[in-house]
Amino acid sequence: MKFTEDDKKQFFQDGYIIVRELFSKEEMHYLITSTKGDSNLTEHDHSLADKGELKSKLRLINYLEDSISSAFVASRRIVDNMEFLLDDEVYHFHHKMMLKEAKVGGAWHWHQDYGYWYEYNNCLFPDMASCAIAVDACTKENGCLQVLKGSNRCGRIKHGPIGAQTGADVEKGAALETRLETGYAEMEPGDGLFFHCNTLHRSDANLSENPRWILIGCYNTKHNSPYEKAHHPDYHPLEKVNDDNLLEIAKGYCS
Repeated sequence: MKFTEDDKKQFFQDGYIIVRELFSKEEMHYLITSTKGDSNLTEHDHSLADKGELKSKLRLINYLEDSISSAFVASRRIVDNMEFLLDDEVYHFHHKMMLKEAKVGGAWHWHQDYGYWYEYNNCLFPDMASCAIAVDACTKENGCLQVLKGSNRCGRIKHGPIGAQTGADVEKGAALETRLETGYAEMEPGDGLFFHCNTLHRSDANLSENPRWILIGCYNTKHNSPYEKAHHPDYHPLEKVNDDNLLEIAKGYCS
């Protein structure tokens, strides 16, 4: 799968683009089997409460490691396309598994990733993006990601505390909601959402019977390496995983 110039235009116009079947059902079988059976994933995550005190869990990893999730976020079908969209070599900034469990998974408030990465991680330019891979089916009912179409063109918005989370300025977010279309990233396992670091996104609480896990890979451009060391890493070369090898690699983590 390779993006075209029309895809790039859409990405910067809307702030996101959804790719169906970015990963095959067989590849996803091994990712789901491995991650859902990983006790470390659930034991070493941390939680952030929304305004209603419901909690969403996440596990964030700053460097690629010997794991199936690292193999997926280092795959060429993501990384090569990120480099095409952002016009530079990219490196792995971090990745995270977002665990919104059935009936108890909390909401995430409107925010831009660059709201964090500029303020707290010393990245001077919004030349960054992420790819969210659906691990479970993502629906409106279980709190799929919502994106404000075209909000990336507003520039960086000031962020501050909202409950235990950090979110975009509430007044500006509400104003943008009245002017921009809200897109619901409803996805099947293996679908991918590429989104710009200035795209406002959020999700509702999961009060359904079904969990909503997503794996998000975050990427920075080589020229945008942080000017001072911070929590997330500075530039380091990314060793890409060839698409033809991904399935065999994934099988190895379930053997």
